[in-house]
Amino acid sequence: MKPMFTLILILMLIFASTFLLFNATGLLSIEHIRLWLDAAQHVDPVYVSAIVVTLLFADLFIAMPTLTITLLSGYFLGPLAGALSAILGLSLAGMGGYLFSYRYGDYLLKLLLKHPAKRAEAVDTFVQHGGMVILLSRAMPILPEVSACMAGISRMRFGRFMMLWLCSTVPYAIIGAYAGAISTLENPKPAIFTAIGLSAVLWLGWFVFKKRRTLNTEN
Repeated sequence: MKPMFTLILILMLIFASTFLLFNATGLLSIEHIRLWLDAAQHVDPVYVSAIVVTLLFADLFIAMPTLTITLLSGYFLGPLAGALSAILGLSLAGMGGYLFSYRYGDYLLKLLLKHPAKRAEAVDTFVQHGGMVILLSRAMPILPEVSACMAGISRMRFGRFMMLWLCSTVPYAIIGAYAGAISTLENPKPAIFTAIGLSAVLWLGWFVFKKRRTLNTEN
């Protein structure tokens, strides 16, 4: 288990560094995103959808506040269009991470884990537990993109990966977009409570998963 978590941690640090870099330089912030969406809404809602999809797809390369973007998508587009835009953007990011890592994952794996035995153990562990990792990956930032890359590296079947990815992404996007749609600047409580609630439920899922895995290991 340790080599897999080591690999996931390294990948998460790489993704996090991109967010820190852009945040430190002031090139990208939540306020910038809100202003872009507000300006686009006054031109054509299609542009708002395009910006949401682009930003969520870009999360594959630059760590984005995906839940905040999903909430804003619902706020500016409404629950249905907001959810569909978020689902499309998040799905493109997942597919991109999977396909890139499926093609170049061997080189990446050799670069990050030098010892062949540790590389093999990391892949084998993800093969065994990767489905649950993908389903619960939205419990924390960056982990969804890392899990998509791990799925590609471990050669998980694309159909299985997409089914798991959508099972994780669709409810997340629908709940987030709906919360954003019923929130206002004067009453942001639905968005705040949704963010807290989603995180709590997913973290509880992680706790149960780790507890069961520990019990299975002991037995």
